[in-house]
Amino acid sequence: MELFDQLQETVTFIKQHTAFEPKTGIVLGTGLGNLTSEIQVTTRFRYQDLPHFPTSTVDSHQGELILGMLNNHPVVVMAGRFHYYEGYSMQQVTFPIRVMKYLGVEQVFLSNAAGGIHPEFEAGDIALVKDHINLQPSNPLTGSNDERIGPRFPDLLHTYDLSLRSKALTFAKANNIRLHEGVYVCIPGPNLETPAEYRYMNIIGGDLVGMSTVPEVIVARHMDLQVLVLSVVTNKCFPIEELSETTLEGVIEVAALAEPKMTAIIKHLLVKS
Repeated sequence: MELFDQLQETVTFIKQHTAFEPKTGIVLGTGLGNLTSEIQVTTRFRYQDLPHFPTSTVDSHQGELILGMLNNHPVVVMAGRFHYYEGYSMQQVTFPIRVMKYLGVEQVFLSNAAGGIHPEFEAGDIALVKDHINLQPSNPLTGSNDERIGPRFPDLLHTYDLSLRSKALTFAKANNIRLHEGVYVCIPGPNLETPAEYRYMNIIGGDLVGMSTVPEVIVARHMDLQVLVLSVVTNKCFPIEELSETTLEGVIEVAALAEPKMTAIIKHLLVKS
């Protein structure tokens, strides 16, 4: 079955169960699932119940697609995402973003837990992604292109929406939230990086490093969606002398502490959008 047909089947299934029409899509990364408690839920779907959806294998990801109101704004939220390192194709990893588009969303907000490779980024800080460097071994647009979905060669010049970033920075400053901007380096994972790799990523202009988000961003732009990405810095990776061993439990703990600040930013942007 072609991708377009899979999308239509999934969207039809969702619309058979709800007439709710979201305007913003939100993707919640590792340790950032508590935002779902703020949603006035209309409908929720387990990923395994949705046609053509993969199932998240990461324990810290809830694995639900949730539709409802957040700050009086209609949203569809991925409580847990898919990763290339789980063994999925890039097309599977990004499939939910395409579903969001066909459900009617106009913009997507993506969050992730990331390592800080800018020397001024500290664990617990939040950073807006202003650009990315893609070191993944595959691309979600590889293969034949369906013009019904998006163009063959999407331009990524204005990938990370400047207006949304400006609003987020203004809000953060007014509310004493430590918010940076930076370049996100996307690697395949699942292992964390070596000291030499951290040094390399800092040299080539990276400020953050993680194992997700960029494939979803590429597909969002392929489908002409506005994009905002918020990274929670969960571990300090540079300078090398300050490195310490990182565990999933530690990442989740730091992300949970920073999450209220990230949620406040997202809720503000929904009011203004």
